Amino acid sequence: MAVQIHKTALVDPKAKLGLGCVVGPYSIVEGTVALGDNSRVGSHCTILGNTTIGEDCEFFTGAVIGAEPQDKKYNNEERVFLNIGDHNVFREYTTVNPGTGDQGTTTIGDHNLFMAYSHVAHDCVIGNHCVMANAGTLAGHVTVEDLAVVGGLSAVHQFVRLGELSIIGGCSKVVQDIPPFSMCDGHPAKVFNINSVGLKRANFSAETINALRKAFKILFHSGLSKSHALEKIEKEIIPCPKLQHLVDFVKSSKRGVCS
Repeated sequence: MAVQIHKTALVDPKAKLGLGCVVGPYSIVEGTVALGDNSRVGSHCTILGNTTIGEDCEFFTGAVIGAEPQDKKYNNEERVFLNIGDHNVFREYTTVNPGTGDQGTTTIGDHNLFMAYSHVAHDCVIGNHCVMANAGTLAGHVTVEDLAVVGGLSAVHQFVRLGELSIIGGCSKVVQDIPPFSMCDGHPAKVFNINSVGLKRANFSAETINALRKAFKILFHSGLSKSHALEKIEKEIIPCPKLQHLVDFVKSSKRGVCS
């Protein structure tokens, strides 16, 4: 299938466009951008830098992808990168920055939705099937595990991790790690409950959900310190892979897990 480039669009000769790509009116593709097959760039978009984009991605009006990181330490002699997987959607005026520091890289997986005005800063790592709602923002070096949801107008502090299948309520201020499988909200964000609806939609077994529910009660409602709570979980709850992921996540936290 032929590439379609609108007559008002500007595409750098160094850019590589896959089969079936579409570049809309007044959009700019600048530098060593690689755009995968059947990806679609809407009007007034800018994609630039050392940016690699997978197949079937879509960029709506005004998206700016791969612009220099918003980091005072960055200088334009550094080689920095942005790698985006397949089947991602970037809605209106979304901004995504590459890494910072020489060879710094921002990485985005597959099947993610970035709603209007959302922002992904430098050196973030985002998994698969995640959602960032309108004007949700990630600071630098944030890790987002698979199936996480960031509510609209929420802000995530640098170096924070958002665990698998966690969901953060709108307008939240996230300054510590969000545990996997949790529902969090607030200013600053706190854990309110297990994300039971999300777990059921993800086809978690009843046994796994029950084990996680027991673990959350021990972690957040027993009054025990995190280290003692983890010891109690490992002693009293029958292990399973998702429970072990929760335990390992909490153990490895550097910023601390929200309360």
